Amino acid sequence: MSQIPGKIHELTVGQLSARSGAAVSALHFYESKGLIDSRRTSGNQRRYTRDTLRRVAFIRAAQRVGIPLATVRDALAQLPEERTPTREDWARLSGTWRAELDERIDRLGKLRDHLTDCIGCGCLSLETCVLSNPDDVFGERITGSRLLGERKPA
Repeated sequence: MSQIPGKIHELTVGQLSARSGAAVSALHFYESKGLIDSRRTSGNQRRYTRDTLRRVAFIRAAQRVGIPLATVRDALAQLPEERTPTREDWARLSGTWRAELDERIDRLGKLRDHLTDCIGCGCLSLETCVLSNPDDVFGERITGSRLLGERKPA
């Protein structure tokens, strides 16, 4: 792994990749989506500021928990340019996702708890199927194994 001397304030894409653990192609993708920025040298090579390391770490952590990249981009837009974000910056941004993550965990827990029953029946169309008809929301309106669009009399 390449080291960055303290006096260097910019990283090549290779250095950023080595330090962050993200593939060069991922870094190019992040840049194309507006998640990170670079400047171009006179030879058209990318150069990243050192704060990009923390931004990449934040992006990768958010991806691991399923936060959409558009949401991550919006969060990163709130951070100061050319300054390494502080612990308070990250706490504020990641705190806004807590409710979404709690809801996702709750849904996944319910799915896990009922998955064996659903696989056991194999039809995915029972009135009480937790995958195709959670909380039996259609049971009050319609019966049968399919949900067909409302037909108007001819």
